[in-house]
Amino acid sequence: MSTEGRLQDVSILVVDDDPDILEVMSLALESEGASLVTATTGDEAVTSYATRRPELVVLDMMLPKKSGFLVLEQIQGSEDPPPVIMVTANEGRRHKAYAETLGVSAYLNKPVPMERLLETAVEVLDRAGS
Repeated sequence: MSTEGRLQDVSILVVDDDPDILEVMSLALESEGASLVTATTGDEAVTSYATRRPELVVLDMMLPKKSGFLVLEQIQGSEDPPPVIMVTANEGRRHKAYAETLGVSAYLNKPVPMERLLETAVEVLDRAGS
């Protein structure tokens, strides 16, 4: 039986300003073998993305300093951007539609069951050809 997880050696940037949510998502992703970098503000997210170039970004929409939408725009404007999973407590359809026009790979409403987050991460990475 293999002990490797579904996200073995995948570098992931997890961005959320809620420390509890950040911790739960991080533990779930690490349990599947991912290597993580975390950020709690939009500015931190942009800096971490630029320096680390993760293979996947899990991004909260509502962040201090710079919104998840602005972070998404900057990531998508980079060369060969990774898939981005946006997570949000906002139920509005316009926000989802806007995120999709910016190129988000998946859009999940909070509270996100961790198994759903993991399945979505595997799915978007498979689609991206990682």
